[in-house]
This record gives sequence, structure tokens and C-alpha cells, in this order.
Amino acid sequence: MVLTPRLTQPNAPVHAPQPAHLAQPAHPAAVEANEAIRALVDARAGQDWSSVESAAYEVLLIEWAAATRAAAGDIIEAA
Repeated sequence: MVLTPRLTQPNAPVHAPQPAHLAQPAHPAAVEANEAIRALVDARAGQDWSSVESAAYEVLLIEWAAATRAAAGDIIEAA
């Protein structure tokens, strides 16, 4: 797996208004998992990933998904 680096800086100011569903503070576990995902992706950007790194990425995605579901109260909205 090869990922490319993000085009925007993580601390760059965002001038566009945020959607209402993103205005809520994120669950701390979701923030922590997201930061770990970003660090892993940024560290390996443009390089092939080992099977261990790919597995670590998958685990972080599962942790992030679980934390975001917990933060949303398991509410699913229809489109």
C-alpha cells in the first residue's frame, strides 16, 4: 500500500464554515485514533507499507470508527 501526503497542513486555518454535524467536539478516543492514523500515514507517505504497518493502520481505523460511533450515540441519519 502506498499513500501520498496530505495537500493541506494539519493546522492550516479553515475559512469555510463547518457543517453542523462536525461542530460537536469529537470524542477524545476518536481524536487520539485520528492523530495516530495521520502520524502513521504521514511517516510512510510515498513508501510501500509492510504487512505490520498495514495491520496497524487497519486496527487504528477500527478504533477510530468505534470511537466516532460512540460519540454520535449510534445515531444513523438517512440521506
